[in-house]
Amino acid sequence: KDFPVFLHPETNEEYALARTERKIAPGYRGFAVHAAPEVTLEEDLRRRDLTVNALAEDEDGTVIDYFGGRADLENGILRHVSAAFQEDPLRVLRAARFAARYADLGFRVADETRELMRGMAESGELAALVPERIWQELLRALQEAIPSRFFLTLRDCGALERVFPEVDRLWGVPQPEHWHPEIDTGLHTMLALDRVAELSQDPEVRFAVLTHDLGKGVTPHDEWPRHRGHEERSVELLEALCDRVKVPNRFRELARITARYHGQVHRAQELRPATVLKILEGADAFRRPERFRQMLLACEADYRGRDGFRNRPYPQAALFRDALTAVKVIDLPALIDPRSAGENIKEALRHARLKALRGAWARGPQRS
Repeated sequence: KDFPVFLHPETNEEYALARTERKIAPGYRGFAVHAAPEVTLEEDLRRRDLTVNALAEDEDGTVIDYFGGRADLENGILRHVSAAFQEDPLRVLRAARFAARYADLGFRVADETRELMRGMAESGELAALVPERIWQELLRALQEAIPSRFFLTLRDCGALERVFPEVDRLWGVPQPEHWHPEIDTGLHTMLALDRVAELSQDPEVRFAVLTHDLGKGVTPHDEWPRHRGHEERSVELLEALCDRVKVPNRFRELARITARYHGQVHRAQELRPATVLKILEGADAFRRPERFRQMLLACEADYRGRDGFRNRPYPQAALFRDALTAVKVIDLPALIDPRSAGENIKEALRHARLKALRGAWARGPQRS
C-alpha cells in the first residue's frame, strides 16, 4: 500500500519501481510517494539511507555508484546518502543495526551521519516511531553477530534514552567490583549480550540477557554499589518495556523468569533444596523445561559477561539441569492414594521432589 513494490506471481521476487518521496507528516509513514517512468535511477538512489545501500547493477553486471558507496564499502563506512536520511526516524535504528551487523568487519558510522542521527534524536522525531517497527529493528539487531554495537551506536547519538530508556539508565550505575570488575552496569549488560551471542542464536535468550538487570538502573544512589531487590524492579521495568514496544509473550515470559531468578541461580551451590524447588516451581520448569534451559543459558551469559569471566566454567547451570532431571523421573502414580484428598497428593509430591533434590544436590553436577 505504501510503496510501488510488486511480487512476481510465480517466483515471489520483488520488483520495485523507481520512485521519489516527499515528506508530508511525522514518522516513517509520513511520505508522499511518486513513481513514474520519468523518475531516474539517480533520483531513486538518492532517497536510500546509506551509500552502501545506494548501489545498483545493470544487466551486464556493471556497478552504478552515484554517491561513493563503493569507497565507503571498501573503507568500512556507514554514511548517509543525503539530507533525506533525517526525514525517516526508522533510519536511526537501521544505521545502528547495520553497525552491529558489520562490526566484526570493522564498519563504523561516519561522523557526519552520527551528528545527523543526534539531531534527529534531539528533535523528538523518534517519538513518531510505531512500536511494531521498533520491535522489528530490535529483534533483528539482537540476532546480529555483535548485538552490543546496536545499543552503543544508539547511545552515542543520544537515541537510546529516547527509544530504550530502561537500557540507557544502566550506564554510570556501579556494581561491586568483586563480582563485576567492569563495575559499570551498562558495560556489563553489553558484555553479557555479546557473550550470549557466542553461546546461542536464540533471540529470546538474547532479549532475556539484555533486560535481566534493568532494575539496577533505578537503585537509589545511596544504596550503590549494592542492588538489593533489583530482580523484582527489573521485572517491573521489563513489563513496561514489553507493553510499550509490543514484545511477543514468549520473549516477555523468558525475560521475566531470567530477571527474577538469575541472582539465585548464580548462587546455586549455596541454596537449600527447598529453595531450588521454589525456583523450579516459580519458573514453571516442570511444564516448560525447554524454557527453563533457555533461562539457564541466559544466566550463564550474564555470569560470563564480566571482565575476566568470559571462559570461566558455570557449574550452576548443570546443577539446575540435574535437579530438574531428578525431579522429573518421580513416579507420580505410585505416590497417589486414590483415597487421598488433593492436598495430601500435593504434599506427597512436594515431599518426593524435595527428597530427589537432596540427592541431586549432594551428588553435584553430573554433566556440563
